[in-house]
Amino acid sequence: MASIEVKHTDSPDETRPFADKGRAQVVRVGGTTILRGTFEPGWRWSQHVKPLAGTESCQATHTGYVVSGRMHVQMDDGSAQQIGPGDAVSIPAGHDAWIIGGEPCVFIDFTAPDYVEH
Repeated sequence: MASIEVKHTDSPDETRPFADKGRAQVVRVGGTTILRGTFEPGWRWSQHVKPLAGTESCQATHTGYVVSGRMHVQMDDGSAQQIGPGDAVSIPAGHDAWIIGGEPCVFIDFTAPDYVEH
């Protein structure tokens, strides 16, 4: 008989500090990797992750939910969207992102890659 698996992001399987200005708390449940990212004010993918990733833009796909804070996401084609508390989003590969305002952005990513570079 299958059993229920429960984990809490306050006790993650792994915590990965971003290069600067935040961290990712990672839990693995039911064969899925779920990430709670906390992005501090001033964080920007192209400044804080691009040098580590070695790509011109973020090449990961994200499907998630914004718990708090605001983030601006700009696609490689120039289209852009701001996301904030309560927004459920799907962000395809090929984007930059940065924090808007003075509050950290907390984002739950349900399609987190096993390697997290942001």
